[in-house]
Amino acid sequence: MQATILYWLSFILQIYWYAIFARVLLSWFPNVQSTALGRFFINITEPYLAPFRRLIPPLRLGGGYLDLSVIVAVILYTFVDNGILWVVQMLLNALGVQ
Repeated sequence: MQATILYWLSFILQIYWYAIFARVLLSWFPNVQSTALGRFFINITEPYLAPFRRLIPPLRLGGGYLDLSVIVAVILYTFVDNGILWVVQMLLNALGVQ
């Protein structure tokens, strides 16, 4: 039971990571962002990425900008992902769920 719960939680967290990655890729193609698929990824990832954008302004590089907030968000997401899985595993062990 514990392995099943951890598997599904890990699966859901991994799907969200892929959504963030897709959002990063979509940012390279501005015309795609206005499509239904682009809006879908923007809607599901913006609640996570917006606080990072407010804290870390983009760097100006020549005629464009480099958004470092997404890099920080992805790195932090990896730590949070592992932390959530660890906490849930400890809770399940404390509850005696095998």
